[in-house]
Amino acid sequence: MTEPAQGMAAAPFESVRTLFNAMLADDPSYSAQLAVYHRGVPVLDLVGGPELEAESITGVFSVSKGVAALAFSLLVQDGLVDLDAKVTQYWPEFGRHGKDVLNVRQLLSHQAGVVGLPGGVAVEDYNDVAALAQRLADMVPLWRPGNAFGYHALVMGVLMEELCRRATGSTLQEVYEERIRAPYGVDMYLGLPEEQEPRFRPVLFGTDPDAPFLDPASITGISANVAAGNILDLPNSRAVRAAGSTSGAGVGSARGLARVYAAASTGVDGSAPFLGQDTIAAMSQEQVWGWDRTFSQESAFAVVFMKSHNRMDFGSARAFGHDGANGALGFADPEYDLGFGYIPRWCEAGGTTGRAMRLSAAVRRAVLDL
Repeated sequence: MTEPAQGMAAAPFESVRTLFNAMLADDPSYSAQLAVYHRGVPVLDLVGGPELEAESITGVFSVSKGVAALAFSLLVQDGLVDLDAKVTQYWPEFGRHGKDVLNVRQLLSHQAGVVGLPGGVAVEDYNDVAALAQRLADMVPLWRPGNAFGYHALVMGVLMEELCRRATGSTLQEVYEERIRAPYGVDMYLGLPEEQEPRFRPVLFGTDPDAPFLDPASITGISANVAAGNILDLPNSRAVRAAGSTSGAGVGSARGLARVYAAASTGVDGSAPFLGQDTIAAMSQEQVWGWDRTFSQESAFAVVFMKSHNRMDFGSARAFGHDGANGALGFADPEYDLGFGYIPRWCEAGGTTGRAMRLSAAVRRAVLDL
């Protein structure tokens, strides 16, 4: 018999625990963490299944982009980066091959057409941000910049990191650590310290022998870095998770994800949120919606952050966050005063029918019932 989830669920959110327990009962191999803050207070902190414990941390893939975007938001808030300025104001070399037309908000909403690097990037090379940034600056875009959008899956972190370095002289990981993770006690890392390694659990993957061929030279193949092999090893590589590539090497717990989004949007432990309402409005305003040129599906993006939409209905129209390739999800929802974190151990499907979306919907229903 499957054991029920362990941890805390405040009385109005017991229905979410019930749903989580049903998911555990349906699949004995399922293991996940779920955490939620409401109005700055933890209301859910659950773990279940054989492969994770309450204190475990694991990879979150592109959820890392959303966490890093919270740190990038501080640069906007401080006036160090202007979203409407041309990218070349901070990074002159990036303007080659017609990319000089792009402003920062276009670059960071997947409109540049430099979705990845032809020929691929080895996992360990994600630690050499300067070299990757140079290759992206030299790249001829795959569409006319600003005329389409498509998910820059494994280079969006490079673009953010290079802009941060140019604007501040610091790495984005340093900004995050010094201004967010350490002061707010967030159990979510962009660069995992050696002393935290005993808590780390590698992401687990199944196999799909019927997976279709994906041409490594196609737009989708370039974005997914197919030519380099299994890029999903990003957080499972000690060297890469130690450096904390913001494209996909973040490591943490669900409670860390929920706390960092709550700290940004509602505040935690009685503190004010570290992002002002004007900054949240600017960074979370939808920039593009429609057919994603890279992955041929409906998508919607703010500045780095994903926005809720029909295919991925994770929150209200004001919600902002990011999912990951393993089905993980972190977001803030100012409409419901939520900070949400979900991390599975096994890589699983996302989308509207995914477990994260179902749990998010149950959380919102619980809030409406308060």
